[in-house]
Amino acid sequence: MKVSPEILNLIPYKPGKPISETQREYGISKVYKLASNENPLGVSPKALEAVNQAVSRLNLYPDPTFYDLVGKVSELWQLPRNKITIGNGSDELFDLLIRIYCEPGEGIITTEAAFSAYPISAQAARVKTHVVPMKPGLKTDLAAMSEYLKKNREKDKIRLVFIPNPNNPTGTYVPAPEVDAFLKDWGNHDEILIIFDEAYTEFVRAKDYRPALDDMRRYSNVIVTRTMSKIFGLAGLRVGLMAGPEQAVDLINRVRKPFNVNELAQVAAVAALQDSDFIRRTIEITWQGLDYFYKELQKLGVPYVESQGNFVLFDTERDVMPVFESLLRRGVILRPVLNYGFKTHLRMSVGLPEENEAAIKALRDVFQEIPKRK
Repeated sequence: MKVSPEILNLIPYKPGKPISETQREYGISKVYKLASNENPLGVSPKALEAVNQAVSRLNLYPDPTFYDLVGKVSELWQLPRNKITIGNGSDELFDLLIRIYCEPGEGIITTEAAFSAYPISAQAARVKTHVVPMKPGLKTDLAAMSEYLKKNREKDKIRLVFIPNPNNPTGTYVPAPEVDAFLKDWGNHDEILIIFDEAYTEFVRAKDYRPALDDMRRYSNVIVTRTMSKIFGLAGLRVGLMAGPEQAVDLINRVRKPFNVNELAQVAAVAALQDSDFIRRTIEITWQGLDYFYKELQKLGVPYVESQGNFVLFDTERDVMPVFESLLRRGVILRPVLNYGFKTHLRMSVGLPEENEAAIKALRDVFQEIPKRK
C-alpha cells in the first residue's frame, strides 16, 4: 500500500533516556535522570490524594467535557469556559490545531530550535514548517519572523505561528516589548493564528517577560497553551491546557477524541492547580538549582545559556555523544540536543540538590577524561 513520503521520512520525537534502560545497559543501580525537565519534588500531595480517591471510579468513562478542570482553569485565568479546552498534553493540542487549520501543502512558522513537536505534527499532516533563524544568544527573533510573514505568508500559505516562550531547549524568552511589536503587525489578523506555547512560564524570573493571557484577551487570533507536566509534576498523566478564541476551542472539541484526558489526569490536575505550597516549593528549588548550575559551570569554564525554564543548556565544547555516554556510565542522564542542531551541547534539568551535585561531579570527571575539540 502506498504511503506518503512525509510519513515515510518522518523522524519521531526522541524522549530522554529512561532510568531503567540505563540501569540495564550499564549494570548500575543508582541513576540520576536530569534529562526531561521533570519536577524533582515528584507529585503534588493534593494531586495524589485526589487520584487515590478517584481510583475506585475507574470502571467509569472520564468526563468528556472536563467540567471541573475547565471550571478551575476558568477561575484561575479569569476567562469564560468557552475559551478553554484540555488536551492529552500540549502536544496533542498542537497536533489538533495543525490538523484543523492547515490543508496539506500549507505551512506553519516557528523559530529555529523550537520544540520539535511542532514540525513533527506538521509533517504528519503534510504541512510544511518554515523556520526563522535565531538571533545572537539563541533567542527567538520575532522581528525577523514578522518580516518573513510580510514577504512570504501568502506564497507559503502560512496559517499558524508557533512562539515557544520560554523556549525549550534554549531556555531563552521573548521580552514583552518584542511581543508587542509582533502583535502590532499580526494581532487581529484572522487569516493566521498565533500560538504562544508557555510550558515553562511559571519558572520565569525575567522582569520584562509577560505571559500571553492578556494578549489573548486583546487579540482575536491569539492562543495560549500551558502544561501540567512541569511545575505541577503530572508528566505521567499528560494534561495540556489551552485558552483561545471561542471558535478554535469549539473546533478542537469537535475533532479531539471524546475521552482524550483520563479520569485520574483530570482530578489530579484540578487538585494540583490548587496546591500553592507545592508550586511555591517547586519554583524555589528550581531557581536555587539553576543558580547552583550557573556557579559550577562557570567554575568549569563551560559556556551556558541563562534559562527561564527548569533546565540549562550548556556547551560541552566537545563532541556531545562521547560526553553523554561517559555520563551514563557514571549514572547521570542528561539530554543531547543534536536534533535541534546543537552538536556539542547538553541540556541539564534541575533536580534535587543531591542530583544536581552528582551531575556536576560527573561532568567535572568527564571533562578531565575527554579533551575539548580543537
